Formats: sequence, C-alpha cells, structure tokens
Amino acid sequence: MSLETMRPNPTWDPKAHERDLEPFERHADDLTIRVWGGDWCGDCRAVLPDLGAALDAAGIPDERVHEYPVEKRDDGSKEGELVEEYGIELIPTVVVEHDGEEVARFVENEPIPAVSHLAEQLREIEASA
Repeated sequence: MSLETMRPNPTWDPKAHERDLEPFERHADDLTIRVWGGDWCGDCRAVLPDLGAALDAAGIPDERVHEYPVEKRDDGSKEGELVEEYGIELIPTVVVEHDGEEVARFVENEPIPAVSHLAEQLREIEASA
C-alpha cells in the first residue's frame, strides 16, 4: 500500500454498515477505486482507515484499489499523480469508476462516512439503470 492511512481500521464493524457494503459487494470485480490522500493529513487519518476496512469487507480486490499519495504545495494546492487529470483540490478524495467512467466521488468532509456517501451514489446509478 502506498498510503499508510488506507490500512483498515481493525475496530470498524461491517455488520453496522451492511447496507452500505451491498453495492460494493455486487460490483466488487467491476469497480476501480482511486484514493488520493496523505499520511500527513488529519482528514485522511480520520476517514481512510474506515474506508480501507469497508473495501476489505466488501471484497474489493487489492488490484482494483489505486492509492495516490499527495503533497501540499506552499500555496495550498495539491501535487501528485493524476491530481490535475481528476481535479483533486481537497483530500481525501475517492473516485469510483465503472468501465473507466466515474460513477461516484467522495471529497474530504462530506457529512456522512465515505463508504456511505459512495454507496448512496452507487445505489442511485443502479436505480437509474
């Protein structure tokens, strides 16, 4: 792993998040998860361990999860792999892709946990399909 903060939180309880795990489980082999963060970032340390645990619990294969360490420039902008291509301004940012197309995004400080926020978007996509 390239982000220490993605190491799964051992106290995260998958049973408490079964509904949020379902869309990830249904599409485990079809999704690509891209995570931008920094081990130096307080928000990343707060959010990403639970996300790592959720992805493990959902059975997302490791090769489908791509982690991109980000550095902060003096002006506050972010620097790192694919930052410009994906418009990364705040971290953590998590992008979920299906067949190369972005279908869900979590950015830094959404009011609900990352897995819940992303699952909501995935359920909306499923409902409209």
